[in-house]
Order: sequence, then C-alpha cells, then structure tokens
Amino acid sequence: MRFTKMQGIGNDYVYVDCFSQPVPADPADLARRIADRHFGVGGDGLILICPSQVAAARMRMFNADGSESEMCGNGIRCVAKYVFDHGIASDRRLKIETGAGVLTLDLEVAGGKVQRVRVDMGEPILEPAKIPTTLSGERIVNVELPLFSRMPKPKWFDQAGLDPRVTCVSMGNPHAVFYCRAVKHVPLAEIGPVIEHDTAFPKRINAHFVEVHSAGEVTMRTWERGSGITLACGTGASAVCVAGVLTGRSERKILAHLPGGDLELEWGLDNHVAMTGAAAEVFSGEFE
Repeated sequence: MRFTKMQGIGNDYVYVDCFSQPVPADPADLARRIADRHFGVGGDGLILICPSQVAAARMRMFNADGSESEMCGNGIRCVAKYVFDHGIASDRRLKIETGAGVLTLDLEVAGGKVQRVRVDMGEPILEPAKIPTTLSGERIVNVELPLFSRMPKPKWFDQAGLDPRVTCVSMGNPHAVFYCRAVKHVPLAEIGPVIEHDTAFPKRINAHFVEVHSAGEVTMRTWERGSGITLACGTGASAVCVAGVLTGRSERKILAHLPGGDLELEWGLDNHVAMTGAAAEVFSGEFE
C-alpha cells in the first residue's frame, strides 16, 4: 500500500490516496499499526483521501488508537494540498467532504504547489447535547468542571494558574477549553487523559489549555482524543477562538501559537470560523 506522510504545523498523519488504490479493508487496525512511531510509519493517525459525490474529495480520519473522528483542521489542509498538488483537482477553491460536513478551502499556491490553506471551518456548535456534554446550561461557558472539585488540588494548579472552569465548543468534534496563566506548567500527559475520559463527556473530548497574551494573541497546548499530546489541533484552535469571545478573553480574530507553529483564526460575523495555516508533504513510501 502506497502512502504519503504530511504535516500541518506538526500535526502529522499518514495519508492514503484511495483514488488510485482500494480503501483499506480495516482502516481502524491499519491506523493503529501505521501510526506507531516505533513499529510503523509514525504519526497522529491515518487519513484516507477518497472519491466523493459532493466534493473534490472525501476525508476519513482515524486517530492513532484506531477510533474514527469527524474532522481534523490541520489534516484537511493537507488533504487539500494533496488533492491539488497531485492533480486530483485544479481549482484554488476546493470543497472537501468530512464527517462534520462539506467544507470550503482556499489555497495559497506558489511554484505550482500549495503552501498555505484557508479553511471555512463552519459554525461552532454550542448546545451541550450536541457537543456532547452532560454539563448543564444553555451554553457551557466558564462552568466549573465537577472533576476538579472531586480531585485533590495538585501543586501544578497554582504553578499554571489554572482556572478550573471549562468552556465547551464543538467544531464537528468536541472540545473543552481551559485558561491558565502559564500553560507550560500544565502536565498534559497527566491531566489530558483524565479529562478526555471524564463522565461529563460521553463521546470523550479534546482538551486545550490556553494562555492569553493579549486580546489578539494566545498560546495553547492540546491533548487530543484518541491521539494524546499533539503539536497542533486545527479544530481545537478554532474552538479556542470561539471560547475566547464567549468568555471575553480575546477578540474574534486571533493568532494562536501552538507547539508546531502558528494558526490564524477568525470567528466572523457570519458565525463561521476561518482558519489559515501551512501544509507540507514530508515523504512517500510503501507499507506492507
């Protein structure tokens, strides 16, 4: 099976072109094997680039643990780059079908290759039942997470200056956003899986910790559902943009610094979130 390794600001996946070869029989198992960084190719998961009846291509995304997710903001930029660079489509405005719907992407091309992509991430979902979360309220904005009241307060809470209140947003997949004074002090490997599997989130959740520098600039770190610590999360950065407005911490347009690079976000007055960032092809090969 031929594959291509791609990354969007460090959020790396193994991509399989299902236009030129069959869809893998068991993509969940393949994702677990191929994403293994010691015995496989290595990556945050597997993305299949498939034909679509309603768009230039259909994207199916599997986390490193084999679970299928609805969408990946960094992944979809790479799908658009692959589709354009490999001649599957030639338009500089593409539609890509995902588990979260059909999204529109605008390509920035130089030397015949896509360098950056602007994605219309669609409208944020704020109704608790649709995120989903069992936390109560019309919207989950600055709501105390019961998890933190149940557990003993660890030392890192004060080091990070953590606000234990959560703001929940779905961008086609679920996100929990927390704010703190110093994001570097958050032990992601320790607290990330606890939040992901908390009973307040029946379909698990992506957890983000955010440090606000100004109304237009933030730094964030992410624990991704099914993949663990990742260098970037595009849907998560979009959720952070929305959460910042809802909580009054940041403006509708922000620059988000992630461990793998920067993303530009804007929650427009049309209620759509736009995300702009880089996409890169790393290498191609064959996997037995």
